[in-house]
Amino acid sequence: MSSKLFAPFELQYEITNILSREAHFLDNRRYEDWLDLLSDDIVYRMPMRVTTEKKDGSDILDEMAFFEETKKSLITRVQRLRTSSAWVENPPTRQRHLITNVLIEPGEKPDEYEVTSSFLFLRSRASDLHIEQLSGERRDVLRFVDGKWQIAARTIYPDQAVLGVMNLSMFL
Repeated sequence: MSSKLFAPFELQYEITNILSREAHFLDNRRYEDWLDLLSDDIVYRMPMRVTTEKKDGSDILDEMAFFEETKKSLITRVQRLRTSSAWVENPPTRQRHLITNVLIEPGEKPDEYEVTSSFLFLRSRASDLHIEQLSGERRDVLRFVDGKWQIAARTIYPDQAVLGVMNLSMFL
């Protein structure tokens, strides 16, 4: 196999470690630490998936999204979660982000990389036996700026056309 198919070990380790740290921050509600991983110009979006026949082309509707956010809107969401009006998270849900299959390719700019990963998000509430889950693929742009990694873009492609979660109050 060609070595061009693989990122250098050190780069693979660094980026995988950043994504693992991000999952840890989210699982432990360290949202301000998570926000610090995001660039100021981040575009954070989840386009809709539809069920179509293969002959009809892509099953992703890029022009429609479950959400499309900026750093400012993400900060607002985090601030709201810290208030008593965030009833959907009172009591707080228990959540787990599992990230795997991290693939890295050079980006459009010298200090940017296109990173694809698979995710499984699990969430449970109070003493409810039901566990919500959402799986899919994330396509990120990671940028190395001033000695640290930043997530400059994230597009989330859910596996499901109909999401099996009560709400989209989580961060993926």
